[in-house]
Amino acid sequence: MQLRNWQQEIIDQFPMILKQYKKFILKAPTGAGKTVLASEIVERFYPDQKIIVLCHRLVLLEQLQRALSKKHSVHKLKASDTGDAFDGYDILLSTNMRAKEMLDDAISKADLIIVDEAHRVSPNGVAYKRIIDRFHEAGKPEAHFVGLTASPERSTNDQRDQLNLAFDAIIDCANINDLINEGVLVQPIYRPHFVHDLEINDIDVSSGDFPVAKLSPAIIKSSMIDYAMWSYKEEREKVDQPISAWFCSDISVAEATLETIELNGIKGAIITAGTPLKERMELLAQHENGEIEAMVSVGVLAEGWDNPLCNIIVHLRPTLSKVLWGQTVGRGLRSAPGKDKCIVIDVSSNWSTFGPVEHLEWSLWSNRRSHQQFMNRFNWIGQQHDSEDSETYLLCKSELANKTRCSHIYKKGEHKDDTCPICGTYAATDIYREQKLDSSLNESGLHHLFFDRVPRVFEEMNMSVWESLGGTAWKTASEDEKVFLSFCMAFAAVSGDETHSETDYWDAALAAEASIRGYLVENQFAMKKQEDFELSLIADGMLAGKKIRTLQAHYGISVCGTAFQSCDPSENERKYQKAIKVAERLAILGCSAKDNLPYFNAEEYMAG
Repeated sequence: MQLRNWQQEIIDQFPMILKQYKKFILKAPTGAGKTVLASEIVERFYPDQKIIVLCHRLVLLEQLQRALSKKHSVHKLKASDTGDAFDGYDILLSTNMRAKEMLDDAISKADLIIVDEAHRVSPNGVAYKRIIDRFHEAGKPEAHFVGLTASPERSTNDQRDQLNLAFDAIIDCANINDLINEGVLVQPIYRPHFVHDLEINDIDVSSGDFPVAKLSPAIIKSSMIDYAMWSYKEEREKVDQPISAWFCSDISVAEATLETIELNGIKGAIITAGTPLKERMELLAQHENGEIEAMVSVGVLAEGWDNPLCNIIVHLRPTLSKVLWGQTVGRGLRSAPGKDKCIVIDVSSNWSTFGPVEHLEWSLWSNRRSHQQFMNRFNWIGQQHDSEDSETYLLCKSELANKTRCSHIYKKGEHKDDTCPICGTYAATDIYREQKLDSSLNESGLHHLFFDRVPRVFEEMNMSVWESLGGTAWKTASEDEKVFLSFCMAFAAVSGDETHSETDYWDAALAAEASIRGYLVENQFAMKKQEDFELSLIADGMLAGKKIRTLQAHYGISVCGTAFQSCDPSENERKYQKAIKVAERLAILGCSAKDNLPYFNAEEYMAG
């Protein structure tokens, strides 16, 4: 088989990757060809050896079995299987919960374990924790644990449930824009609308996302489905044969959506996790050949579904999960003959929250309550306005014939006289100003202030006075001042060396965080958990302003300045970026003598 450019590059690098890492993730966009890569790796580097391939859903097992059976002897593990693993076959396919005793035997014999949709790996969950522990305790010393995913991130409040605890590194294989340029994927064309009457601001999201029981009634009560249908009827005329996937939060929303679709003379069907496998395959086959135009999904099509002919995605599920947004849109980006784009209709505000999927960034670690930033449904738009290349977005408020607003979101300056490309009128407002997204200092402004202020103030300081005042500064510090001081300590402590992977980056950041926690615990200083991390506190300290008093402000600058002078500009830039992350983690997680984190245990630290 002729490999794609990115696949061949990974194959060429793979021997070196195996030497460097024992557990790693191969990250590539949805539709890039990760299953083909896995098959090629097995054939080239593990001939006649024992392989386990794990995934979390039966439908994924079926797909993997079809793909891998072409070249390999494959057995799909049954719940009732007993006896010795790898008896008469070389690849074992399984979910993470099947035939535990036989799976345990297989793990001890396997030369390679591959986990599909690796963002599902929960190091603190029952099933995967057991597998990871078994791999560590009984796996072959030379065996490798490899994950495949497009979105290596877990949105969780649990610091024991982070991907960095299961994998040593992320190998970036390919990005969406490169694959679009190569013709492997097609360009997404976004049509976002803001649904004014969707009332979700007061929904409790302490679980990490909008609870379906509260979200779905709000969707049905709103005009979201009507907006989706209006947009879809217009956009389906722009493709030769519309084949669409509609993503809904639950069956009640799916049924209301399907009713609207059929009332408009369009053939559709619903598919859910409860749809029997045979029926599901029949429906998906009809969707692929165009018999069913609109497939309405509840928790199914986001992963493991491949229909390259799908050319319209309709997003009807507001979420705080960047993974869910990226996975669902990615399902429409596969290339096919005659397909040059995928239209993405978003009436759930996910585009304005997370941004285009081709620009999503991922992190191996997430803070407690990190999902809260996405409660601002214009989060990404605010970031664009605050960036160095400031971009303004407009919200069309033109009234349509049915008395609703157009509500299309579009970039200022892209259309003649800034008229709305959907309704052709100009009745727009600046989203940034209307939503007051500039209520706190942005990171770009803080960056400029820090690099301008620290060296100038430090030159005028008498270090013989300030270098001995650390204990006093911390002892008398308010909670706000502790956040500022933690940033300064982080800037001094964190490595400015260049990192070449997400794992290296976070290893450096967490090492600095652990050293700060050690200092605080040893000196009996504590930090209370904060609801939010405010960049303005760091700016206030740089200016000795209203919240950070002179002692703490000047001591903090002395700490930063000392480190500033000993590093070159590129090192200082890398130190600054990591220090922001460390300070944010300390503010959100707090610090006490009871800390028991994967990278820092206060009791063990004090005992040592």
